[in-house]
Amino acid sequence: MPSSAPSPAPRDSVVAALRAAGCVFAEDEADLILTAASAPQEVAAMVERRVSGLPLELVVGWAEFHGLRIALTPGVFVPRRRTEFLVDQALAQAPRARVVVDLCCGSGAVGAALARGLGAGEVELHAADIDPAAVRCARRNVAGLGGRVHRGDLFDALPAALRGRVDILAANVPYVPSGEIALLPAEARDHEPLTALDGGSDGLDVLRRVAAGAPDWLAPGGCLLAETGRHQAPAAVAAFTDAGLRARLAASEEHHAHVVIGVRP
Repeated sequence: MPSSAPSPAPRDSVVAALRAAGCVFAEDEADLILTAASAPQEVAAMVERRVSGLPLELVVGWAEFHGLRIALTPGVFVPRRRTEFLVDQALAQAPRARVVVDLCCGSGAVGAALARGLGAGEVELHAADIDPAAVRCARRNVAGLGGRVHRGDLFDALPAALRGRVDILAANVPYVPSGEIALLPAEARDHEPLTALDGGSDGLDVLRRVAAGAPDWLAPGGCLLAETGRHQAPAAVAAFTDAGLRARLAASEEHHAHVVIGVRP
């Protein structure tokens, strides 16, 4: 008996729709959508959401980050591939870290990648974010690694027992200057939370708060890492130094990434 199931959406039509919407990597995106969809009707709905401007990662429900598939939900910051450089720097700086905190965690991608890199099951992982949607999403991504996720404003979210014990404090803080938010691509500007993007007048408001509070939470020799923009890097390094940390800048042309690293003496 012939099957009555509808035939899959032709790849060419998906590619054409995505290309017409301005998707530069239409072929790759089409393959991801066709793989993620469970029925032709779902393909059409996903293509419609992508054409409307929703980030591809939110359309398919996940993002690849440092070898992991990170689950994502609408309203949560999409982890950038350049932030993999921050993870690499943290692992190089503290390869035997046992207590890790992912502050401003969003989806929990950084914390999950650090726990995996250090040895899942051997790391005490904590993540925190002020956004309830991010907290719910992060719990999905770190649960299998034994991680705990807390909701609150920066260090206020963390258990007091972590004071003076943190080996790696990763803080992928918002660092876009308020006046430049309107210049961001529509995918970010229209579909990601403002709290994950807006860093204040010069983009460093949250970074300065994290740097000032970090020494109380870091173990001796523990490190704080934060991503920043190229033009902001000197001021970001100064903020770390002013907080009493031994600070340096790591940069990657390949990843277009700038990470400030501060170590508690």
